[in-house]
Amino acid sequence: MDPIVTVALVYLLLLAALAVWSRKESQSLAGYYLAGKKLPYWVVAFSTNATGESGWLLLGLTGMGYAVGAKAYWVVVGEVLGVALSWLYVSRRLKRMSDATDSITVPDVLAAPFAGQKNLIRSIAIIIILTMVTVYIAAQMIATGKAVESFTNFGFKEGVFVGAAIIIGYTFVGGYKAVSYTDVLQGVLMLLGLIGVPLVAIYAAGGWGAISSNLATQDPALLNFFAFTGEGIAGWIGVLSFLAIGLPFLGVPQLLVRYMSCRDDNELRKARWVSIAVMACFGIGAVTAGIAGRALFPGLEDPETIFPVLSGAFFPPLITGVLLVIVLSAIMSTADSLLLLASSAVVRDTGQQLLGSARSDHQLAVIGKFTTLLIGILGIVLVFQVAEETIFDLVLVAWSGLGCAFGPVTLCLLYARRTTGWGVAAGMLAGFLTSTIWVIWIKASTHGLYEALPGFLAGIVATLVVSRLTYQEKT
Repeated sequence: MDPIVTVALVYLLLLAALAVWSRKESQSLAGYYLAGKKLPYWVVAFSTNATGESGWLLLGLTGMGYAVGAKAYWVVVGEVLGVALSWLYVSRRLKRMSDATDSITVPDVLAAPFAGQKNLIRSIAIIIILTMVTVYIAAQMIATGKAVESFTNFGFKEGVFVGAAIIIGYTFVGGYKAVSYTDVLQGVLMLLGLIGVPLVAIYAAGGWGAISSNLATQDPALLNFFAFTGEGIAGWIGVLSFLAIGLPFLGVPQLLVRYMSCRDDNELRKARWVSIAVMACFGIGAVTAGIAGRALFPGLEDPETIFPVLSGAFFPPLITGVLLVIVLSAIMSTADSLLLLASSAVVRDTGQQLLGSARSDHQLAVIGKFTTLLIGILGIVLVFQVAEETIFDLVLVAWSGLGCAFGPVTLCLLYARRTTGWGVAAGMLAGFLTSTIWVIWIKASTHGLYEALPGFLAGIVATLVVSRLTYQEKT
């Protein structure tokens, strides 16, 4: 048997074992969607990072390093700042609020203080989550297809179907606990890969000096971290846009539920430092691999295949199999969380809370599993409608849409005492719609200004202004 396929099969068996081990916890809604809020700090830390990065880290961000060179490090700065701010200013307050209101989902937390507007808030949140998560899942399926096609003799379509079956399978069986513990395994593998591959690529190229000489011949701007600043207003917009990629860390629901699932406040405090350090290693390793790959393999038709190309060129088949597993890990660690997020929006937020389902907790958990299956299938269908799009672009659209919808209102709810239910509803709509409209009609005429900046600003302004207009003092 092909060593690459053998390694992949061993990995899949390990994932299956984790799913079976976790199945007992998945018999209730809180267990299936939040692992009973019992996770230790190291699981939460690695699960947060692995979920936040996705297939775009090993394919999209390495491809970006390949395409634009040192300028891609601005994305790393933005991501580290974003995840640090989220841990420092959101995690602990959100955890306390979710525990106090017995919340299972992010819409639970947002709706809990506002009896009069809770259904409106949930309805808006459900629509946004289902729309953006479907796009996000499709991006991960595309990444799966590209990875399998690059590493093996399988085609793109076969790669999509195989990857989807695996992700949907262990999420269906084990729920959030299986997802979180597989995230730890996947996060560790990603970290090792993003240390090992860049180091081997640099060595193979003859050292960083040789890489610098090569890239200077191709385009001196590839080596200049500050190359943006020589491009006038367009350059500075580029810097702001790259930095703003970290802004949605403050509010994307698939990360906020990680804070909610932690065992206690003390565990959260320990988790944040692990998460921030690992995030820095992730980003630096991915961009560096792309830059080294540009020197070694100039002229690739698809820059997002540089990580598989490096893996196949400089490692024996057995290690190449491990590196395929690492790429799949990055994809799976996000896709499984997105499946659960969408499923919880349908079962918990729609079925139980909006429609008042009288089914038992166990029955709803079972329905949640089959909802996960259905959403996964819809994601596969969408893949073949958008397969020509780049992973980086698809992920950014979904990432910014979710972040702008939930980040501003979460911050206002945690820090602005007079935030109202009407303000939360307005903020979600304003952030989401501004982000989406910006991508479709405005971004091209603003030097590519990243949609999270206007979207986040619109969400905060709408929340605060509408809250001020609708706030009533309690008597």
